[in-house]
Amino acid sequence: MARNEVRPVIKLRSTAGTGFTYVTRKNRRNDPDRMVLRKYDPAARRHVEFREER
Repeated sequence: MARNEVRPVIKLRSTAGTGFTYVTRKNRRNDPDRMVLRKYDPAARRHVEFREER
């Protein structure tokens, strides 16, 4: 099955400056803006905001 551009793979980079990333998919029709999620950063050992980078 071919991958399409409606659900691209994105990287979520930590705003704590540790360089830790999560990789996920998002629906571009529902979330056209850059995604921001609050997730656990094991390098900082706390929950921080992760922002989408392209």
